[in-house]
Amino acid sequence: MFADRKDAGRRLADLLDERGEEADVVLAIPRGGLPVGREVADRLRAPVDVVVATKVGAPGNPELALGAVAGDGSAWWNEDLLSYFDVTDEYLDREREREAETAREKVSLYRGGDPLPDVEGKRVVVVDDGIATGATARACLRQVVAAGAERVVLAVPVAPPNTVRELEDECDEVVTVEAPEAFGAVGVFYRDFSQVSDEEAAEYLEPEEVEE
Repeated sequence: MFADRKDAGRRLADLLDERGEEADVVLAIPRGGLPVGREVADRLRAPVDVVVATKVGAPGNPELALGAVAGDGSAWWNEDLLSYFDVTDEYLDREREREAETAREKVSLYRGGDPLPDVEGKRVVVVDDGIATGATARACLRQVVAAGAERVVLAVPVAPPNTVRELEDECDEVVTVEAPEAFGAVGVFYRDFSQVSDEEAAEYLEPEEVEE
């Protein structure tokens, strides 16, 4: 059980430090991942930035995620759900384009610029406040890997073991503080899991350095 996201970030940072993980940049998944990512970045002495993906809803049921798409168009699809709903290629292409634009708009809200900072040849730690199905995390990881990162580690305070095993195929390593078999929702593992506003989340990003 974590007190709040900052507590979870400190405990995750402790674990990463103990394992000897190093990072050239920490990429947090907004919004809840930013308080966690800030703690991790400070411990690893790395800058913090954002990586964004948005979920693609099923036809007639937008709350059910068929997959997720990142700002560069990188996507992950739940093949079982695609088969169940018999989704057309036209629907997926349209939704992929629309959600990629939504992801780019979210990046612009936080810092502007390209969907992802330059990570080519860098050691990257991707952070969120927890993972349930992992749809968004998968799309984010695929974006980072496609951008040429040297090493990609996904670090989260809590995630179910089966999701952790699946995500290990998407990056070099997955690090969790807790991976309980009995998993309902991420918020169950926090005493304070208050919603993080865009304004609050943006405050965790480092300000740009100004050259004198």
